[in-house]
Amino acid sequence: MSIELVSYESRHAETWDAFCNGAANATFLHTRRFLSYHGERFKDLSLLVMDSGKMVGVFPAAQALSDPGLVVSHPGITYGGLVHQGKLAGNRMIEALEAIVAHYAKGGYRRLHYKPLPFIYAAMPTQDDLYALFRLGGKRVRSDLSCCIDLAARRALSERRRRGLKKAQAAVTLSSDPSLLGELWGVVAQNLARKHDARPVHTLEELNLLHERFPQQIQVRCALLAGVVEAGVVFFNAPRIWHAQYIAASEAAYEVTALDAVFDAAIVEAQQGGALYFDFGTSNEEGGKVLNDGLYRFKSEFGGGGVAHEFYELDLK
Repeated sequence: MSIELVSYESRHAETWDAFCNGAANATFLHTRRFLSYHGERFKDLSLLVMDSGKMVGVFPAAQALSDPGLVVSHPGITYGGLVHQGKLAGNRMIEALEAIVAHYAKGGYRRLHYKPLPFIYAAMPTQDDLYALFRLGGKRVRSDLSCCIDLAARRALSERRRRGLKKAQAAVTLSSDPSLLGELWGVVAQNLARKHDARPVHTLEELNLLHERFPQQIQVRCALLAGVVEAGVVFFNAPRIWHAQYIAASEAAYEVTALDAVFDAAIVEAQQGGALYFDFGTSNEEGGKVLNDGLYRFKSEFGGGGVAHEFYELDLK
């Protein structure tokens, strides 16, 4: 195997996305159709991995905003990693990552920050990159904890969640109408400001753009009180997994545990639709060093368990 690397250009977008659609370890977040919503925010350093003129992998990456000597795969998405269709296995993965490391080192970069795809998102076991990182001296620099339900072996609801669900079902009306995204986004923004003095990563304009591009993957599930959206979830879904990207509830919604009804209905819908996992997302603060235990327990009481989202760094010197 003779690895060659080609720097990504916009003319590669269609080929890149077609490759991701057939990949063993990609979601819509890896596509250029998604990544391009960032515009010129990042200096793109993405690579096409070639062997004998054929594409065998793609590597979404960009220069970190805070450090011009750091390459991140990828700063604009939750996870990145070396995407492939099964051919970059074992020693071939090591060779590919060696080539990528040499490429960025030659370009003057000092470190590579690698965010592997959590195993629950892969269509088949594809953790060869974790072994390759070990072989190349990669160090784990961060770990976040997500809560996920295995839909084929879901544990029972806790007693507290059963009580909450009964209370919520008597009080709220549920809706999956995508036109409610704007109203739900108001709840998301208020929730983050009230609880964390923060703002959503995406703006409403960006989310509307992404929803137009990915109407099947980006969905909303809302709880209404007296006809007004008071709680809900924005999902970023993949074929085998539902993922709660944003979760929010107003104070009125908390009074009736409205999210219990939203999640229960969404979990059933995901299961009936053939999904394998239901991912509530991470519950970490301060770069993974703090776990919001109350939030994590709330999620786990729906029948979930822990999945680590890991981050690695390679010294390119």
